[in-house]
Amino acid sequence: MEETVLARKAAATASMDDTFTSHEEDVASLRYFHLQMIAEYARHNGHTDMLRQAIDGAKGV
Repeated sequence: MEETVLARKAAATASMDDTFTSHEEDVASLRYFHLQMIAEYARHNGHTDMLRQAIDGAKGV
């Protein structure tokens, strides 16, 4: 729980292009993480749409 609060505080004051370090290595920017989350969300939506189509045969708009 404490780690979540600290992470939110760090992210709230950061720029989208700031990079973060983990074990003394640059990891990625907030922009990169946001784009990865959007892509992952889109993939899950696509999988859900395919399952729905397999069940009822209707195609999404």
